[in-house]
Amino acid sequence: MAKKNARAPYLRLTRPLVRDAGELRPATWAEALDRAADGFRRNVERHGPDAFGMFSCARATNEMNFVAQKFTRVVIGTNNVDSCNRTCHAPSVAGLAAAFGSGGGTSSYTEIEDTDLIVMWGSSAREAHPIFFQHVLKAIRRGARVFAVDPRRTSTARWADRWLGLNVGTDIPLANAIAREIIHAGLHNATFVERGTTGFEEFAESVEPWTLESAEQVTGVPAGAIRELAHAYARAERAQLCWTLGITEHHNATDNVRALINLALLTGHVGRYASGLNPLRGQNNVQGGGDMGAIPDRLAGFQDILDARVRERFGRAWGTEIQPRYGLNLTDMLAAMGEGRLTAAYIIGENPTQSEADAEHTVERLGRLDHLVVQDIFLTKTARMADVVLPASAAWCESDGTMTNSERRVQRVRKALAPPGEARDDIDILCELARRLGHDWHYDAAEDIWDEVRSLSPIHAGMSYSRLEELQGIQWPCYSEDRVEPSFLHSRLWETDAEARGRPAPFAVLRHSPPVDLLDEDFPLRLTTGRRLDSYNTGVQSSGFASPLRRGENIELSPEDARRLGVTPGEEVRVSSRRGTVTAPVFVDPALRPGLVFMTMHFPDEVDTNSLTIEATDPIAGTAEYKATAVRVEPLCRPVGGN
Repeated sequence: MAKKNARAPYLRLTRPLVRDAGELRPATWAEALDRAADGFRRNVERHGPDAFGMFSCARATNEMNFVAQKFTRVVIGTNNVDSCNRTCHAPSVAGLAAAFGSGGGTSSYTEIEDTDLIVMWGSSAREAHPIFFQHVLKAIRRGARVFAVDPRRTSTARWADRWLGLNVGTDIPLANAIAREIIHAGLHNATFVERGTTGFEEFAESVEPWTLESAEQVTGVPAGAIRELAHAYARAERAQLCWTLGITEHHNATDNVRALINLALLTGHVGRYASGLNPLRGQNNVQGGGDMGAIPDRLAGFQDILDARVRERFGRAWGTEIQPRYGLNLTDMLAAMGEGRLTAAYIIGENPTQSEADAEHTVERLGRLDHLVVQDIFLTKTARMADVVLPASAAWCESDGTMTNSERRVQRVRKALAPPGEARDDIDILCELARRLGHDWHYDAAEDIWDEVRSLSPIHAGMSYSRLEELQGIQWPCYSEDRVEPSFLHSRLWETDAEARGRPAPFAVLRHSPPVDLLDEDFPLRLTTGRRLDSYNTGVQSSGFASPLRRGENIELSPEDARRLGVTPGEEVRVSSRRGTVTAPVFVDPALRPGLVFMTMHFPDEVDTNSLTIEATDPIAGTAEYKATAVRVEPLCRPVGGN
């Protein structure tokens, strides 16, 4: 039988811990904070502020993320701040920003219900975004057609009218073939293309090689199915393109996002009610963390740090000078640790030792730090490596503040419980450290921080706490307290007046780039990773709770591959990649095609899936190619490397 939830639940951290003689021991808050501050001060004095890196938390409030990035830029003096957006939707932000100037999804959830056609591309939303999927179900009940584009026939695909089962890493060929078919059929929106876009001629020429037949050979999707999706999407009065990590966890992920944006530009399915582009964010506040400036290239409100006017405004408010250059993103910070350029890190609510691709490499890099402070609610594997561990609050129930969801809606969250034991609010801890490092920070309430955000970020200016409560959340942008903006973005592109339209959205010319980890005789199977409905990320928060759906980690195989390998359901097998080996029980899934296998990252203490994955990263966004690993599967009774 497959493993059940074998791990005991993580226990809440209730006391600070400090490391002595290689072991973590309980400490007072004063001792732990002094040690944390002394380590940061020592490393900045020795190596400069860029030797420091902050991993902020996509599950914490907007207010906490704002204070965390402010701590990094004001107290330390660097722009090296990022969060787990780097492992998921940073390519969506980069791609949308390149096309439209801002990195948010363009539609609201209500518009999903009112659309005529939904394309779920690289998204198992039924499992990973169950609340969003309720809006998809409402659309289906109202008559919307759904196309699912995914290598696996997921539970999402089972609700679709058509499933296009493409080969892993062939999204750009498929999108280019759809675009070519739309152009050749004369179904592109010529008026919108002429007014609202640039680069159409070069783009049209670039997709010309991708005939339906050539795309079928590369993607594995029948030519007739590609043609059907192209015509349905182009002819729909209103259409939504939605994607998740099947698009973004690739070495060319930003290009994948641009490929989907190209389709919306070609057909005019953006900037209108119920037509749009929707990256479905994973963590509860990964959108808000980036919006608050907890990323290395933007200040709060997605304002470019290279803009001198922006830096001057923030610098004047904070009484400091902000570095006029981008900081290191999370991927770059890990590389800098390995090279000895980054020597101190402050990690809040993140667990990179188990969430990063090629996890053992991450452990090695973190082990090279001179000073590591982890602020969390559990003693994770990352926290167990720290010099100082600071017990924090659970943002969703032990903190006041706001969070921002995938439709850009800012909502209030309220403190319902006091943190257990000596655990403290994240913002209180940050302020204590700031004071020890010479900055007399005090915030009486989360609303004070939010008002500071509103004073600096124009897109949040009209969102007072009272308005957020009255309207039960507000989508950004919200420039004043007098009005609420439309629920969809970029309507300007439809304006007839050129000045009102502003900067047109550029098409992107994109080339196919296959997965980096090549299949061969030694590693003949393509492993793709993802989530299941019953668990959450590395399982720190969810694995301690029973679920009738949970079956622990498995290596999921097609019936054909299971027969070929001579393995049966529940049998333990060895799974190897070019980076590591794990053992896991077999689960036979008829929804998988031969050659494709599937695992999650939910049970790393039992089966460390990310010791298999490859750290090939997107050069623009820094996101790793979790979705395409070459592996070998062997029964345990056979010798290592045997066939």
